[in-house]
Amino acid sequence: MVPSKMRAARMYDVGAPMVIEEVDTPRPEALDVVVKVHACGIVPNLGNVLKNWSTWFPQLPLPRLPATFGLDPAGVIVEVGKHVTGLKVGDRVYVNPGRQCGTCSACRALNPTGCSSMILQGYFGYSPTAQATFDRYPFGGFCEYMLAPANGCVVLPDNVSFQQAARLGYTGTGYSALRKGGAGPNVTTLIHGATGTLGLPTVLCALAMGVTRILAVARNRELLDEMRRLAPQRIFTHSTLDGPVRDWAIGMTGGEGVDLAIDCVGPGGTADQMRDVLRTLRRTGKLVNVGAVAEPVAMNVHKMMDWNQSFHGSVWFTTPEGQDMAEMIRAGTLDMNVFRQHAYPLEEINDVLAGIENRHGGFSNFTVVPNPE
Repeated sequence: MVPSKMRAARMYDVGAPMVIEEVDTPRPEALDVVVKVHACGIVPNLGNVLKNWSTWFPQLPLPRLPATFGLDPAGVIVEVGKHVTGLKVGDRVYVNPGRQCGTCSACRALNPTGCSSMILQGYFGYSPTAQATFDRYPFGGFCEYMLAPANGCVVLPDNVSFQQAARLGYTGTGYSALRKGGAGPNVTTLIHGATGTLGLPTVLCALAMGVTRILAVARNRELLDEMRRLAPQRIFTHSTLDGPVRDWAIGMTGGEGVDLAIDCVGPGGTADQMRDVLRTLRRTGKLVNVGAVAEPVAMNVHKMMDWNQSFHGSVWFTTPEGQDMAEMIRAGTLDMNVFRQHAYPLEEINDVLAGIENRHGGFSNFTVVPNPE
């Protein structure tokens, strides 16, 4: 039986510590489910977002305060709406927090990440009209029970833990970028920022998708060595401390350049770094950006036209792409055992946010556990 009350971490002022309070447990509408949250991921950038979002992007909404954040929840369905089919009480699921209005032209065209009112539930919105989407799904994963649309649930295989599943958000971001770029065998793929929270799972997805030559670029040599050992015949590494990315990548490809580059660098990335990555592309090469470089990037668009190159932006991922990842995990091709788990009770949420910078690159996975298994 689902209790009428639950514990939730709530923020009353932007940047203020969260307070654990008892609130009403949400109840599902006809096409919703209620999920008992067993783990919710904590992205490294969450603290910065909570403190600075209203200053950085005053036109883009956060959930209404007091708000319950939490981006990557995984748990068990405990209640379903009366029109839900295909899911049932007891199913283990990851809740894709990408949430849409359902009625705009993009939603009607089945293009969810193109929704004009898209949000990441428990995180932030992508447009000024996104507040209404937040109001429909106000709780993120830092609580004991959360509401989600049935079509936002990824059914999990038995061979993945809830803590591992709570890393599917950034994993899916990388997977969607690789799909847009046409990654696969005989598609030499460079991943920039490869040892980070986004870059490492992108490398894992590239392995799962059959990419046979992965050029992994980052700064930290120790983390790069650890990554290379995951698949030494397929992963080749380069530290940016050892020289320009372009020179190394061109040399590694016999002078031709790479077929595909995925830029995964964090907010500290620069325009010069992205231009260096652009210069690694061969004729017909593609760069897909899922990183956080905020500076304007000057590009030689005439050369890109002559060389038939392309530059794509990619945001988040779809629930079908999430189900792809679940199937790859089930089959053993996407290995989530790489991550080092650091799990904390809900009561320690503020301490975790303060200490998350002390991590082993993308290998560290931080989660809050509202309901221990």
